[in-house]
This record gives sequence, structure tokens and C-alpha cells, in this order.
Amino acid sequence: MHDFDMANTGDRSWGHLADTEHFGRACTNYIVIAKEDLDQPQYCGSTHAGHCMIYSRTNERIFGIYSARAVILMQMRFDGLIGFPGGLIDEGEDVLPGLNRELVEEMNVDVVKYPVKEENYVVTHWCPSKKLLLHFYALELPIDVLKVIEEEAVKAHDFGTETLGTFRVPLYTMGDDYRGFPAFLANCFAGNARDQLLYTLRHLSIMNNEEIDKALKANPV
Repeated sequence: MHDFDMANTGDRSWGHLADTEHFGRACTNYIVIAKEDLDQPQYCGSTHAGHCMIYSRTNERIFGIYSARAVILMQMRFDGLIGFPGGLIDEGEDVLPGLNRELVEEMNVDVVKYPVKEENYVVTHWCPSKKLLLHFYALELPIDVLKVIEEEAVKAHDFGTETLGTFRVPLYTMGDDYRGFPAFLANCFAGNARDQLLYTLRHLSIMNNEEIDKALKANPV
């Protein structure tokens, strides 16, 4: 691309995103840590982020064939990567208030009625190379409430900039043993969002280890 084109499109530059863009990059050295260990010296001075899986269990069958298992909301981010709603916690801000703030900004969630609470905590991952602590939560809601959140997400303040659309995760595998959930896992995810999804599916018994292992080993046809 010529310099003139770059000046007009902004392509191949960072602008004010330069200071935080590395947090969204994929990384393989995330470590699960116990919540009670967060005050250990090695984590002091780390950047914190909070994300949430909004979901609803369902007996619905897709096309009358495939068990949906649950409706799980994820989103397409501004950087073309898939992730969960949430983001970096501001300096001096606690994780839960910061996460609920992000849910309002990114998805227009009514956090007065449906706040993420401590009881929704699932896991924390630590990335030593980034000095980043990722706190993950799962908020189960009735399906009618989740559908309202889907509809209202396009009215969020950050829709069209930080978030480019909310979608449901396909949790079934089709007849070629690849399309559906295995194919979904082949997408590009922000940070460790893929690991957060798999960890939480197991943690909540939405999918079992055998189902997940098969999906991870599946090959394109």
C-alpha cells in the first residue's frame, strides 16, 4: 500500500491503540491461577481484564437435528478476532464494576437487572509475558432475557467501533465430523478467549471432555 493510501485509510497503523493492542494478541503461555493467590507478589502491578460468557441452557434442536445445548453469546471485535464481551479494567477500578461497565458499553446490558456478581466467577488466567490477569465470569440468564440482550446489543455505545456484532456459538458437530463446533474453533480468537470458552463449557458441564476432545482433533473435510 502506498503512503498516500495509508494516510487516507489508516491501514497498517495503530494510532492511539498502540498502547493496548498487544493485550488482544494470541498467546500460548496463559496459566490458570487460584483466586486466593492473586495477592502474591508476582501479580502485583499487573493489568487486569474481565470478560463474561452470557448464556442460556436450552433443549432447542437446530434444524430439528442438532442439540443446541446452550445459547452462548460471543462477538466479533474491531480487530477481526472473536472474543467475549468485557475488556481492560481501569486503574483504581475493581474487576466486577469494570466488567459490568464494559457490558453496558459493548452490549447495552441492563446491569441493574442483570449484573455480573461474584457468584458468577469461573476462572482467572495469568499471562506472564504480558503481565496480564484475565478474570472470567459466566452469567446464566433465561432465554427470553438473552434474546432481548441480543436485540439491544446494536444500540450499545461501542457497537460499530469496539464490537462489530454479537453471535451464537454452534455447540454441535455435523455429519462430516467438522462443520459446526470444530469448524468454529478454527477461527481466530482474541487473547485466550478460545481457552476460556472450552474451560467454561467443561466447568458448567455444557459439553463433556470427550465431545470437546473430538472437536479439537477434527480435521477439515
